[in-house]
Amino acid sequence: MRGRPCTCCFTGHRPEKLPWGTNETDPRCAALKKKLYDAVEAAYEEGMRHFICGMARGCDFYFAESVIELRRKKGDVSLEAAVPCPGQADGWPEADRSRWRSLLAQCDLETLVQDRYTQGCMLRRNRYMVDHSALVIAVYDGASGGTRRTLEYALRRKVPFVDIPPAGKM
Repeated sequence: MRGRPCTCCFTGHRPEKLPWGTNETDPRCAALKKKLYDAVEAAYEEGMRHFICGMARGCDFYFAESVIELRRKKGDVSLEAAVPCPGQADGWPEADRSRWRSLLAQCDLETLVQDRYTQGCMLRRNRYMVDHSALVIAVYDGASGGTRRTLEYALRRKVPFVDIPPAGKM
């Protein structure tokens, strides 16, 4: 098996693909965050201690926050930020940039996957995460895009994944 036997990474959707968009007060968002925390805790119970997050807006933020919460409770948990390139958050709204900086500051390790933006840097970041993990947690609705490509890569690499579908569309 490639990767570390105690490492879990995450892939999931940006707010634009979620039924509630950026409205995190929506009960469906709260339900997803609870399912995601439960999946992180279950991964911990299976022996995962190191978690890798790609630091994108939306579900990646929820994942990082779940790992940070688990670390507060358990202590022996580490969180790695897999940043695809410098300036990942530069084009985001200020509230998202601020949240990204706060989450990054709470990570135990930051891995800069490449030193400049290219069209393939997000794909390279996703492959880095899968290649260094024994488990993938995904929030996936079946749509094409980066999350699907990451799960297809995990299947090819024989890395198991836990799929958490987001709440139904409105």
